[in-house]
Amino acid sequence: MSSQDNLDPIVLALVQNRLDHISRQMGWVMTRTARSPIFSQSHDFSCFIADPDGTLVSQADGIPIHTGGGGFAVRALLRDFAGDIDDGDVFLLNDPYTAGGNHLPDWVIARPVFVGGDLVAFACNRAHQADIGGGAAGTYNSEAREIFHEGIRLPVMKLIARGETRQDIWRLVMINTRTAEALDGDLRAMIGSTKIGADRIASLVEELGMAQYRDYFEGILEHADRSFRRCVAAMPDGDYHGEEAIDNDCFEPVDDAIRVRLGVRGEALEVDFTGTAPQVRGFKNSSVANTWSAVYMALASYFDPDLPRNEGTFRTVTITAPEGTIINARPPAAMTMNTVFVAHEIVHAIWKTLNQAVPERSCAGWAKAVHGTTSGRTGEESPFVMYHWNSAPGGGAVEGRDGFNQIGHLIALGGLVLPNVETYEQLYPVLFKRQEFRTDAAGPGTYRGGTGADFEVEVKVGAEYAFRGEGLYNISCFGAAGGDAGQPGDMELSFTEGGTEKPPKYAVRHFEPLTLRAASPGGGGWGDPKRRDPARVLRDVRDGVVSRQAAEDIYGVKLSGNGKSVDEAATARLRAH
Repeated sequence: MSSQDNLDPIVLALVQNRLDHISRQMGWVMTRTARSPIFSQSHDFSCFIADPDGTLVSQADGIPIHTGGGGFAVRALLRDFAGDIDDGDVFLLNDPYTAGGNHLPDWVIARPVFVGGDLVAFACNRAHQADIGGGAAGTYNSEAREIFHEGIRLPVMKLIARGETRQDIWRLVMINTRTAEALDGDLRAMIGSTKIGADRIASLVEELGMAQYRDYFEGILEHADRSFRRCVAAMPDGDYHGEEAIDNDCFEPVDDAIRVRLGVRGEALEVDFTGTAPQVRGFKNSSVANTWSAVYMALASYFDPDLPRNEGTFRTVTITAPEGTIINARPPAAMTMNTVFVAHEIVHAIWKTLNQAVPERSCAGWAKAVHGTTSGRTGEESPFVMYHWNSAPGGGAVEGRDGFNQIGHLIALGGLVLPNVETYEQLYPVLFKRQEFRTDAAGPGTYRGGTGADFEVEVKVGAEYAFRGEGLYNISCFGAAGGDAGQPGDMELSFTEGGTEKPPKYAVRHFEPLTLRAASPGGGGWGDPKRRDPARVLRDVRDGVVSRQAAEDIYGVKLSGNGKSVDEAATARLRAH
């Protein structure tokens, strides 16, 4: 019998809830103190807590793709600074090859927590910086062919030593960004959030007692392990195969795929990517930490929402990721895009295998994003970097619920918040002209996919555009249980001096003032469209997201002459055929 078997289950649950609440508290501090709207408006950061061995015990705040691989970063810290970690230290890192990072823009602030002179935990914040230098403003260099084109690389470094900030490192990072004023404030917000977290973790450990707090931390991990083992044991043993297409390498079309075998053996689960596409020229290659995080997210999101979110959940999972492939690239491969693509493709491939193994929980695919960044200057003021998140795509449907009409990246699972357009118009030289749900773009189904959005914004100054539109021009999701995929995205640039242009999926270009129009793709539908509740179809028509023609042709629903009700007799005849 282990020492965890004697733990009070009520106290154990309270400890998990306290840790999760501390993670969220760190997030609230960050939201309220960060300078860049990427954090204060959109929450493109995540806070998490690790035990003294670097194992995640709470990842309750933020974005799953950030937190799932957080343990890699903390364990890199422990490796590089063994015997040199003191109370008052704060560490900074980002490198995906040497420091357990997922991609360069996501900087990790990790603060060791001490009680009575003993290291007891780490309070961490991983946040996507608005600009980190490199070949294109805004962190996304769509023309990068190696990591050196993407920005400053940070191994694990001691940014604050025993409470004293190392000004040499601070100056180093500040001269490697185009937006130093914003980075200065954002970095201080990250540091402050981990200070709040560390203080509260220390209080919790003191309440539990030094003799027993590790038992409770391990008890949390063991509970998560048991919970996921029950999910795996409920699946039929066997091998299930899925794949998601890779149709470009950021420079030209390719014909390859993320390929995965899901092996179910009792309570053990194998995730094997043998046969996956080799690493590509562009910046969609994945680091180990990012791939593991995407796998964990795909598995955790598929099952009971009460499944614990920590590293213990995945102790029964074995991942095989062949080196030199797009999901475990060798240096110096570029990889800034990897937290979105190919993480999205990894999740889709795994969901497709799970749809075979557990069809009663099947889900449709989410559409892929079309939005990039715009950067420039307004007069003599500091540079700006604007993310076009308001053209976000639609989500996939599940049994009992339509897909979200417009939502941030799949890898955020709703954790990214679409920014307020009025705030953007105050911060940037832009004027929003339209943002509305698309018509007939959602994947049809008993439960339809998300609609995507018709988006139009005028950019009033000459600026640089980093396009990263994986969801442009081709279908990027899938239907489930008889549902269909949503429509692809589209984009057009209209220039003030006349003429239009459709940009490529990936590129870096400079343009004078223009209007950007985007139709973001729709998500996949779930179930036979002819079984959709006619009242829902009527509502969709009245809301303008399904046309009367599509209601009749796709859903078999005939509306009355004034369009205010369902013609039940005509609908019955249509559906009979």
